[in-house]
Amino acid sequence: MASRGPSAVAIELSAGERARLIGVSAESSALAARARIVLACAEPGASNARVARDLGLSVATVRRWRAAFARGGLDALLDAPRGGRPKAELTLTDSERAALQRWARRAKSAQVLAMRAKIVLACAEGMSNKDVAAELGVNLTTVSKWRGRFVKLRLDGLMDEDRPGRPASITLEQVEQVVVATLEETPKGATHWSRASMAQRSGLSKSTIGRIWRDFGLKPHRTETFKLSTDPLLVEKVVDIVGLYHNPPERAVVLCTDEKSQIQALDRSQPVLPMMPGMPERRTHDYARHGTTTLFAAFDIADGTVIGEPHRQHRATEFKKFLITIDKTVPAELDVHLICDNYGTHKTPAIKARLARHPRFHMHFTPTGSSWINQVERWFGFLADQKIRRGAHKSVQTLENDIRAWINDWNNHPRPFIWTKTAEEILESLARFCRRISGVGH
Repeated sequence: MASRGPSAVAIELSAGERARLIGVSAESSALAARARIVLACAEPGASNARVARDLGLSVATVRRWRAAFARGGLDALLDAPRGGRPKAELTLTDSERAALQRWARRAKSAQVLAMRAKIVLACAEGMSNKDVAAELGVNLTTVSKWRGRFVKLRLDGLMDEDRPGRPASITLEQVEQVVVATLEETPKGATHWSRASMAQRSGLSKSTIGRIWRDFGLKPHRTETFKLSTDPLLVEKVVDIVGLYHNPPERAVVLCTDEKSQIQALDRSQPVLPMMPGMPERRTHDYARHGTTTLFAAFDIADGTVIGEPHRQHRATEFKKFLITIDKTVPAELDVHLICDNYGTHKTPAIKARLARHPRFHMHFTPTGSSWINQVERWFGFLADQKIRRGAHKSVQTLENDIRAWINDWNNHPRPFIWTKTAEEILESLARFCRRISGVGH
């Protein structure tokens, strides 16, 4: 006779166990499937083979969870917590810590090595691999890899392994020397490095220097300008003006006001050649001057409309005329808040006297050397790019007519600017910049 095998373990459920199993079995999880197995096995005369057939499972699976429940009850159906792979213990000597901290501080050079150093330093603080990965924004396997490499090979383990193929002709030390020299030195007799001068200094080819600079985002030939305001009321003025942008007062208009002076009426010495397929617009490099004009403009921050008025001169008299134009344009029931720079024509006795006679006008002055905070400067940029820079004008009157026409077209479809940064963010950004440049003559 064939052997029938061991008999199935009998399952008896209390009312509480049955109720709990029924509740769990309604879910869609591994625990729910195990609960359904136990409920089916608790039926009178239920064999493992029948339960497996009814639930579409293997007999071994039914036998396993039936026996587990019989031994340990409901808790036996839960998965045991996984301990995970133990992490390698990591301690640092003083010299190793100093080297790792030096590598981790590199702002531009060897960023891969800097990240590995940060990983090891964080692991040495007793943090788990998971916490280190979350803090540094890297993959968990990356942390595990470099922790293990350091424990096994110490500092040498953080270096890249030799790769198959021809060995690199440029060493890491040579790359570092080029980057450090580019950032911290200048060539004798010049203000900045060129590929040729750096190649001569380092003994590498010009194309190699170009690749190194490209990889590290270095562009010695480029320069940008900056200006730190020395206004003693910088903080108060920034808070005041940015406050107007974010929370303009009720029953009032806020106008960013300034003058674009010395706008030249220029005419090319020969007619402009229009753009053609495969060929850009062409114009002569020389031009004839036909005089200058000044545009007084007030940009409404609420709707983007502009009050503009050209004048041939740039004096307090013309600014007073522009204030009269604003007074006539803005409805009488509204206050007028003007954001201006510190140009002398805005503060003459005649201007102060007129403002005193018209108390609805309120002046807000930008910090010295900080005209970027005045939104009308961005509007002047649009005017220069789209009308003035590539225009050709044979007289000042033609230039002024074109500017008026452009302003009218803008006001037909005005576009206000959205000021996003708060005063606190601006001042904190300025503080970070000052901390970066402290100690270099500022």
